[in-house]
Amino acid sequence: MQSIIAQLEDWQRQGKAAALATVVRVYGSAPRPLGARMAVSASGEMLGSVSGGCVEGAVVQEALAVLETGRARLCAYGIDDGWAQSVGLACGGQIEVFIAPWQGLPGAWDGEAVVAWATVLTGVQAGQQMLVGADGRLMGNLQSPALTAAVQQAAMPLLTRLQTQRCSLAPGESTVEVFIEVLAPPPHLVIIGAVHIAMALVEFARRLGFRSTVIDPRPIFATRLRFPHADHILQQWPDAALAEMNLHANTYVVVISHDDKLDIPTLAIACRRQPRYIGVMGSRRTMEARRLALRQQGVSEEQLARLKNPIGLDIGAATPEEIALAIMAEVVAVRRGMA
Repeated sequence: MQSIIAQLEDWQRQGKAAALATVVRVYGSAPRPLGARMAVSASGEMLGSVSGGCVEGAVVQEALAVLETGRARLCAYGIDDGWAQSVGLACGGQIEVFIAPWQGLPGAWDGEAVVAWATVLTGVQAGQQMLVGADGRLMGNLQSPALTAAVQQAAMPLLTRLQTQRCSLAPGESTVEVFIEVLAPPPHLVIIGAVHIAMALVEFARRLGFRSTVIDPRPIFATRLRFPHADHILQQWPDAALAEMNLHANTYVVVISHDDKLDIPTLAIACRRQPRYIGVMGSRRTMEARRLALRQQGVSEEQLARLKNPIGLDIGAATPEEIALAIMAEVVAVRRGMA
């Protein structure tokens, strides 16, 4: 998504008109998911895909027509059964694509924050957009206080789950269709403790498209030699490092140092922030002692309930690599809303 926005902004700086096409509904089988996007310039240049190829030409023609009229369109396209089967789909489906002139994002997004991008699809306000921050802050204007409030309310749980959704809202007498897409930084795995399990975790994270940060104040452990593929290695006390980090809703904190000098201060900060996942290695007896210490530091029961312990899915893991696999499986399950 960031590459498409960057291209649209580049065309805008060059004085080129452009349109953005977005898949806002999928019926049956479709090669591209909800939220798939394609940018089209007035000269017919394109970037991205809404269907994998079967309806791209038609979408380009609609986008050029949208640029001529300046009016957004909601278009439906059927995916031919023969084409669908040729790319491994069970049968052809149908997609709805919203095509609108590109006027820029309705607020600032640097790619490092989690925001909900809301676009009105139907009614007199079709094409109007706004951003909703994870803290509820609004950027942009839908020119209707009632609709703005309804979109903000609908966006907040989606921000927590990192979920994209088309919503039917009724802020007044009529129902309005709104597409809300959550924009988030890449998933970020933060590992506390440069132990042997962490070495395997970094490798799994890299394969799965996660950024990774290893934090450990012990310079003999937190080295580039041990973690050649980590994005960041911080030889700091974890609580100090976490205090300066953006623990957004696409951050996954794994606490595996098994040293309370590191773990308890780390957990106190992580519990009060909003990472998507906090997994902690340690026996149940150890965790009870940690929970008691955290309660004494003012961590609430609701915050403590977010801790995942025992860490990882139960796959009978024994080796460091198997334990890392179990942890990453749980992280992925949480990311996909399955745990």
